Amino acid sequence: MPTSTAPLWTSQDLRNATQGQLTGDVHVRAVCIDTRSLQPGDLFIALIGHNADGHQYLKQALEHGAACVIAHDGAAIAKAGLTDDPRLLLVSDTMQALEALGRYRRAQFKGKAIAITGSVGKTTTKNMLATALAAYGKVHASVASFNNHWGVPLTLARLPQDAAFCISEVGMNHPGEIAPLVAQIRPDIGLITTIGSAHLGHMGSLNAIAAEKASLFAALPAGGTALCPEEAAQFPAVTHAIPQDVSLWQVGTTSHATIHCDELHCTATGSQLHLSTPAGEAQLTLTAPGPHLARNAALALGAIAALGLPPQAGATALRHFQPEAGRGQQRLLPGEITLLDESYNASGPSIRAALETLSLMPAPRHIAALGDIRELGTFAAEEHRALAQPLTEHNILTFCCGPHMKSLYEALPRSLQGGYAETSTQLALLLRPALQKGDVLLVKGSLGSRMRDLIALLDQPESSHSPEST
Repeated sequence: MPTSTAPLWTSQDLRNATQGQLTGDVHVRAVCIDTRSLQPGDLFIALIGHNADGHQYLKQALEHGAACVIAHDGAAIAKAGLTDDPRLLLVSDTMQALEALGRYRRAQFKGKAIAITGSVGKTTTKNMLATALAAYGKVHASVASFNNHWGVPLTLARLPQDAAFCISEVGMNHPGEIAPLVAQIRPDIGLITTIGSAHLGHMGSLNAIAAEKASLFAALPAGGTALCPEEAAQFPAVTHAIPQDVSLWQVGTTSHATIHCDELHCTATGSQLHLSTPAGEAQLTLTAPGPHLARNAALALGAIAALGLPPQAGATALRHFQPEAGRGQQRLLPGEITLLDESYNASGPSIRAALETLSLMPAPRHIAALGDIRELGTFAAEEHRALAQPLTEHNILTFCCGPHMKSLYEALPRSLQGGYAETSTQLALLLRPALQKGDVLLVKGSLGSRMRDLIALLDQPESSHSPEST
């Protein structure tokens, strides 16, 4: 299928959006904030972050084929010899310019916008919805977990004018973060995947988390639709936030559910689910295991129904959906060990969901390697210890790393204590010799616990861990 040759941004659009100075005639194919992923024809925006200043890479960006660079630091511009370069778009502040690009493109957008937030499952639900919506028209969605103060405007700045649907992921870990992001997205449909204990240390209570998530619903326009699981609708903060002219659609199994789910059947190879929606029936078959994936898919199909689209085409498109690396992907490790890779992030609810999936997978032994859940504050010891119950219930041999996971490890029966280490790399050295052919291994932890490093070590040939190679 031929792709559109129309530029994403023209010189005049860039000037109009940012009110910046640009003397050249440029045609931009994509928007980039990292020269490591820059492609010829991209617009490079020199943002200032915690670890780097994009102004240091202006010359490199142009040498790699950038069509245009946006910058505000006069000294850095002069140092790079770009003061009179026709490819330079000079602005007062690059972060404000990125936000301006997002607002400008959102104002031009004629399709439907969907925003997704939640304690668990945001990215997977977003990916499912993008896969399903592709059956109805051109979809633009945020990549990876681009859901913060720069990820949201970047997603909007990348929005093609001919897209039919735009899906934005919205994250938070402190009060007051969701509302300004949603104001940029201006969604027609808002979706909360879950309300759980993630970021409990910053937020203080589940009610506070619910109120913050509900700020997505509060911003919906007249005629908009708010979707959430039935359990999320039990928080008064959620229902009270919904404007009178916005519809609340609950997704669940009771008679109150607008999106009614039944005939759920989960096995080691996938799930089957029947949905009844105001826009029609759908029979869903997933080829990836886990009840949580079936629930995410039901939410995604609920959003399709809220758009007034019959959901079966979307359900059919989801048949071969597979999770990404770090978010439930399955693959083999050396030694014929099956890896359930959940290494990207973790919370109490997401670990429980992963353990439920692990228990469905046939194996002589189920093993979990767990790293710390971060941002729990004074709730950390209690939240970690509570995971002993599902681990014991499913008889999962457990290896732990990190100071918080020590609370869990000590709460486990001795028969399920596989090993403990302070770091993920140290844990890998304990775990590797304990693994046996046919084991199924779950690896999960918050991003800061660096469980990906453990997987990287397990991926190496065993000889590389011999004393001679260290």
